[in-house]
Amino acid sequence: MKNNNVNILSAFANLVIGRQTSLSNASKSHNTMNRMGEGLEEYVKDLFCNSFNLSGEDKIVKHSQHFSYTGNQNNPPDIMLRGGDAIEVKKIESQNSQLALNSSYPKDVLHSDDPRINERCKSCEEWDEKDMFYIVGHINGDGSAKSLEHMWMVQGKCYAANREIYTEISNTISYGINNIPDVEFAETNELARINKVDPLGITYLRVRGMWGIDNPTSVFQYLSQSKDKMANLLLLTEKYNSFPEESRNQIEDLARDGKLIISDVKIKDPNNPADLLEAKLLSLE
Repeated sequence: MKNNNVNILSAFANLVIGRQTSLSNASKSHNTMNRMGEGLEEYVKDLFCNSFNLSGEDKIVKHSQHFSYTGNQNNPPDIMLRGGDAIEVKKIESQNSQLALNSSYPKDVLHSDDPRINERCKSCEEWDEKDMFYIVGHINGDGSAKSLEHMWMVQGKCYAANREIYTEISNTISYGINNIPDVEFAETNELARINKVDPLGITYLRVRGMWGIDNPTSVFQYLSQSKDKMANLLLLTEKYNSFPEESRNQIEDLARDGKLIISDVKIKDPNNPADLLEAKLLSLE
């Protein structure tokens, strides 16, 4: 079942209309940063489903109608829309903080053959690839006082290079490590795993890649229209035009009413910065 009218445009419209910035204290984690991150994920789910006023079973049912998968902290993505895009949610402590992606490199699109995603994600619906959107939230406060200060929503194709760029460097590193002589290696999805490090043969070493990427605020600082805005959504014009007319009309009506700003912008191609891509920037004051 597809929900074509639940998408990144409708989520941004819900943000504009509702101006909801308080984050629920939904997480049971005892770790402060985990609580903030999980609270932001719940907020984003509500943003897509417009379910801020629902609770309990009603909210669970609403989310199930629109999401085919909701992930975990160790594997991307955090959310997949039924018949729609993949969403990765990242919380930051300051507006210019870098994003920690851990063992997964940045993604322009999500591929179903990616070894970093789990089997439940691969089998939740029939799909080969999905456009990826990164939603980055700057959060202040803790507990019941958590609030969203600033948000970026950015399409992966505006932000990340093709996966070959990242896999080439990780494969080169892995090849070099795995060709060290007189060391016993084991099969792994990480850069390398070395067995029997000590004389007893009971110690192993895992070699992991830890990826990170600059914050969209820093990456797109050359877009003057994005500065000093509470929220920005950046996506390719081609992607914008692919959404249902109802979603585009809602956004454009809000712009005509002065509730958001739509700008046609040119951005650097992540695969070749000398080339420019046509994009849409939606901004909320």
